[in-house]
Amino acid sequence: MIRNDDLQGRVGSENRAESTIKAVIFDMGGVILRTVDQGPRQRLAERLGVKLYELYNQVFSSESARLATLGKISEQKHWEQVGAHFNLSPQELPVFLQDFWGGDRLDQALVAFIRSLRQQSKTALLSNAWDDLRGMVENEWKIASAFDELVISAEVGLAKPDYRIYQLALDQLGVAPGQALFVDDIDENVDAARWIGMRAIRFRSSGQAIAEVRRYLRQSQASDRSGNLDQG
Repeated sequence: MIRNDDLQGRVGSENRAESTIKAVIFDMGGVILRTVDQGPRQRLAERLGVKLYELYNQVFSSESARLATLGKISEQKHWEQVGAHFNLSPQELPVFLQDFWGGDRLDQALVAFIRSLRQQSKTALLSNAWDDLRGMVENEWKIASAFDELVISAEVGLAKPDYRIYQLALDQLGVAPGQALFVDDIDENVDAARWIGMRAIRFRSSGQAIAEVRRYLRQSQASDRSGNLDQG
């Protein structure tokens, strides 16, 4: 026979375990990698005779961008489509790429913070990205060691805000939704994470995100300590 107080204690323990943050998951573009200077893209748009928004739309929101994000075409094929749209020759495309990405910077302070989190939790990268991202993370930026898992949309055929890619990341980390904290710069992606039971932070700046992650972790640790005292 299970006594009511035994049942309540077990359920309380399970809820506390569920609420303990065991993994922190970060987006890449707009979070770890950000455009800090719009000048190169603005000058590129002016040289092409187009508005800046058209440049953005073609690179990030076109049909070829969608297909590349889901791994249905390669990153190279997508750029060829972009080049064709702007009537670029194969020789002009590398210059286009250099100018387009010229204002982007990797947030090394945020990467260092993510590395520090691994002392107390697992970490993961969850990114809507093309098939070149893993190579950049591992070989160009050399930051793969900051993460336990890399979940890249082009590799898995799913993209945020599809709940299945969040679940895939959770499964790879071996944690429940309530044990994960997610950081992203897009409201729709943050809302989707919360919908499946994750805690989530809308990224606005590196300092703000770091402070909020620390706050969540402190609260989680305090709740865990309180639970251990209750059990004692």
